Amino acid sequence: MVLDQEKTGEFGEVQGMEKPEMSRAQGLKQGTDLDEEKIELLDFVGPKAREIIGQDCNIMSACAARPYPLVVDSAKGSIIRDIDGKEYIDLVAGIAVMNAGYSNPEVEAAISAQLEKMTHCGYGDFFAEPPLRLAKKLEKLSGYSKVFFCNSGTEAVEAAIKLAFWKTNRQGLISFYNAFHGRTLGSLSLTCSKVRQKEHFPAFRTAHSHYAYCYRCPLKLEYPSCGIECGKELENLIFRRDLSPEDTAAVFVEPVQGEGGYIVPPPEFHKEVRQICTDNDVLLVSDEVQTGCFRTGSFLALENFGVRAEISCLAKALGAGLPMGAMLADRELMDWPPGVHSNTFGGNLIASAASLASLEFLERENTENRVKELGSYIKQRLEELQDNFPCIGDVRGLGLMIGLEIVKPDKSIDPSTRDKILNEAFKEKILLLPCGDSVIRFSPPLVITAEELDLGLERFERVMKKATA
Repeated sequence: MVLDQEKTGEFGEVQGMEKPEMSRAQGLKQGTDLDEEKIELLDFVGPKAREIIGQDCNIMSACAARPYPLVVDSAKGSIIRDIDGKEYIDLVAGIAVMNAGYSNPEVEAAISAQLEKMTHCGYGDFFAEPPLRLAKKLEKLSGYSKVFFCNSGTEAVEAAIKLAFWKTNRQGLISFYNAFHGRTLGSLSLTCSKVRQKEHFPAFRTAHSHYAYCYRCPLKLEYPSCGIECGKELENLIFRRDLSPEDTAAVFVEPVQGEGGYIVPPPEFHKEVRQICTDNDVLLVSDEVQTGCFRTGSFLALENFGVRAEISCLAKALGAGLPMGAMLADRELMDWPPGVHSNTFGGNLIASAASLASLEFLERENTENRVKELGSYIKQRLEELQDNFPCIGDVRGLGLMIGLEIVKPDKSIDPSTRDKILNEAFKEKILLLPCGDSVIRFSPPLVITAEELDLGLERFERVMKKATA
């Protein structure tokens, strides 16, 4: 369920042809083959939004997918204002990016101060203080002694792949079904979420194993009597049938699977994977792109499981809304020589200043405890809705990373109803996003107020009544 840009190429012309007696949605229908639900949503936005959407659809690559016609203009805290002045409660934080909230005064002040000095220095070739200060903060928060800066999550994962290849002199990789690690070719080799993301593209040699998706156990077992058989598959199946440990550079894992459906494994899963990597001299890489920067309470989500990876990847919330990624490791691992890997914009001065200000703000505000408390509260409220809405099959989450799985009466996936709920949420002015096959994600800014959260959940209950009536 997306706004297909390719199908809305006639949008601008259609708007000009619209007859007074026709609705905006009916006007859009002419010259397009959009489904009725997507067209209907355009009746809930203003004229400026429709004009921008029309122009966007005519010029931007059709590979972008938008679930609803939101045209943002400004934001503060957890509230987004669209181009026509409508306000929305943001319950996804720009895909888990705006942890410190929109227009955070401390972040804005840091950006402004650095803007007066300079914006770019080519940190791969010169030295500068802002990225150094950020690296020291990351060392303090994560415990890793070395940092490599880049611009995005997929770049951080690519850097980790290269470091693992370089250090081990092996070229095999392992990740998990439902995983999402990025869309560039190296990280895409690890990704195993949707076939559309991978078809037609070449890949590194990668084996995939089962993640601990207990609600829909792929092995048809029950936790805890299963003995974490999914984790043991690495050793019992992958290393025996597909990829030997002598050929394996690293296992890449998300502490909580993000795009795959906000899947939280039982605590023993990551311990099992960690032990297998240790026993077989294989590196463990934690993809913290969506889970990091206090999203689950702890700075790194893997800390919740009492496990430490040799390499961790950060992005999304790290830059506080600006492009920033980082790969973290210890010095005995990240000892590659100059020129093996670099980039032009990693450690950008403004992004470094914003990132440091955001992390200092979140660290000072007792974010870990607050996130855990708010996350428990949201889960409780959503679990209460299960009694009245049988389509809510599972409520799961860690901190402020919560998934709501929508199901049919037989507990099979129900993406159609999930999409109806997202449509109604947009009409009620709350922003939610899909993930997995049939899941709604809740990942609000970590600064969301109790009042905003209660209002958003009240609106969501109305949404459920309308979408399932």
